[in-house]
Amino acid sequence: MNKQRISFALIIILTLSVLLHLVGWQFAFDLHSLPFIISRVITVVIICIWAYYKNSLTTWILVSMLLGLIIGYDLPMIAIHGKVISKIFLRLVKTIVAPLLFGTLVVAIAGQSNMKQVGRLGWKSMLYFEIVTTLALFVGLVAINISQAGVGLNVPFTKDAHELPTAEPKTWEQIILHIFPENIAFICFCCVPNNKRKYQRQQRSFH
Repeated sequence: MNKQRISFALIIILTLSVLLHLVGWQFAFDLHSLPFIISRVITVVIICIWAYYKNSLTTWILVSMLLGLIIGYDLPMIAIHGKVISKIFLRLVKTIVAPLLFGTLVVAIAGQSNMKQVGRLGWKSMLYFEIVTTLALFVGLVAINISQAGVGLNVPFTKDAHELPTAEPKTWEQIILHIFPENIAFICFCCVPNNKRKYQRQQRSFH
């Protein structure tokens, strides 16, 4: 019963908040004024309470998206400096994707009792991969020939050493971001000291 009341109150408050902002947008009111800010704060609080009682990962994802939208609109400077958190999250996701897929495939194959089924699944997967890859190549060729991207662009092949740009000092967001690798192959590559020094020299030459 409590969940139903909270859901009903959430729908009413969301509807009122949306109507209020639509009216303000239609009549060119300042959406950063106090009544609109209060309505957004109340909406966020009610939604967080509803997500707490809902206790669902999907609900929290949707609530987080709404919170990000509101913070980006009301507090843009905080949102700009907080984007390093999202980049760290994306890097961690990229790092875990390959081991996760590999582990899933190994467990799925090892859990099959009939190896003939594994063989059939294997050649079907390879056939699907080849077909999709071929289609992707054709789509890329057609797109590049129609759009003619890069035609007429004159890029100098060499530069004078005096014309190379100087490396700018890194900000604290960039320093924190470089702590987290983008993929597991990069971790293995940088574990070798010589490779790490080569990568650092390449990065300095690019910048």
